[in-house]
Amino acid sequence: MPSTTTTTTTTRAASHAGSWYTNNRSRLDQQLEQWLAATAHPESGEPLANAPVKGCKAIIAPHAGYSYSGPAAAFAYKCIDIDPIHRVFILGPSHHVHLDVCALSRCQTYETPIGQLPLDLDTITELRATGKFQEMDQETDEDEHSIEMHLPYIRKVFEGYERDRVLWIGLAFELTPCLPPSRDIKVVPILVGSISTSSERAFGTLLAPYLADPHTLFVVSSDFCHWGSRFRYTHYHPPSSSDPKAGTTLTSRNFATATAADGPVWQAITQLDRLGMDAIAFGGGPGHKTAAQAHDEFAAYLRQTKNTICGRHPIGVLLGALAALEAQEASAGAAAGQVRAARCEWTRYEQSSRVETFSDSSVSYASAVVAFGSNA
Repeated sequence: MPSTTTTTTTTRAASHAGSWYTNNRSRLDQQLEQWLAATAHPESGEPLANAPVKGCKAIIAPHAGYSYSGPAAAFAYKCIDIDPIHRVFILGPSHHVHLDVCALSRCQTYETPIGQLPLDLDTITELRATGKFQEMDQETDEDEHSIEMHLPYIRKVFEGYERDRVLWIGLAFELTPCLPPSRDIKVVPILVGSISTSSERAFGTLLAPYLADPHTLFVVSSDFCHWGSRFRYTHYHPPSSSDPKAGTTLTSRNFATATAADGPVWQAITQLDRLGMDAIAFGGGPGHKTAAQAHDEFAAYLRQTKNTICGRHPIGVLLGALAALEAQEASAGAAAGQVRAARCEWTRYEQSSRVETFSDSSVSYASAVVAFGSNA
C-alpha cells in the first residue's frame, strides 16, 4: 500500500517480464525494434509520417501486454526526439490500490530485461518535499503494470545515448582530457490515483515547470475503452452519433436489436473512443482549442459516457500541466492559450479484438504526441 514514510530501496524488479512481455533480452529487443520500424509501413491504417517529431514533449501510449498493445505503443515512442531529453516522467494509473493523491517510488533503479533505468533521485526529493505526494511501498510498485510496461520502450528508444557517448568519449580521449557528462536517461515514475478534476489541475500546476524544461519528456500511460461484461461496461454509442450523451447500456436482451439498427459494437466503441480522443486533442495555432479547454471537454466527456479509460487521471494531470503553462505565458504577455504553439495529435488507434456478440470483450489502445512548436 502507499506509505507516507520514506525508506529508499535499491531496485524494482521487472515483475511482469515473462508474463506480460518476454523476459528474453534479445527477443524483447528485437520485438521493440520491429514494432518501431513497422510504424512506417503498418499492415493497416496510416503510416507514421515525420517521425521523430521536433519539439516532442509528451506522449500518451497504452500499457497492456505487449502482444496486444506493443505495436500501437510504437506509434507514440517513434515520435520522440531523443536529442534534448535527459529525464522522463512516467505518469501511470493505479490499478491495484486505492489512492486519492499521487505517489512516488522509493527505488533507486528500475530493472528491464534490456537494461536498467536509474531514477532521478534529486527530482523525486524535490517532489517529496512539496508534501503533496505519498510513496509506493515495494509491493505496490512491483504489482503495478501501468508504469512498468513503458520501461522497456524507454530503455530501447534511448539506448543510443550510452552507445554514442562511449564512441564520442573514445574519440575525445585522444584529443582532450575533458569528457562530456553522462547523458543517460533518468526516470521519475508517478502513480496517479483516483483524483478529481481540480486535483488534476493542482498536480498539473505542480509538474508544469518540469514539463517546460527542454530536457524533460512526459510519458502518460493509458488504455482506452475496456468493453464487456467482465469490465462491467457495455455502453453502446451509436456509431453515427457525435453526441457524447447518446447511447444506451446493452444487455443480452437488447443486444441484437440495438446492433441491428445502428451497427456492430466494435464500431460503436471506435466512435466512443474517437470522441474522447477528439476531446483531448488540442492546438494547431491561434483560434484553436487550448489545453485548458481540452481538459474541461475531456472531463465532461467522461461524466457523460463513463468510458473506461484507465489513464484518464494521468491524462488529466498532463492537460492540467499544459493549461498551467498556457496561463503562465498568457500572464507574461504571450498569445493567450498558445504554449509555444503546443499541440496534441493522435497517431494510432487499435482494438484488441472486434466485439460482435454480447459475450465478447475488447480493450482499445491509442497513441498520441504532444509537441511544442510549429508542425510545418
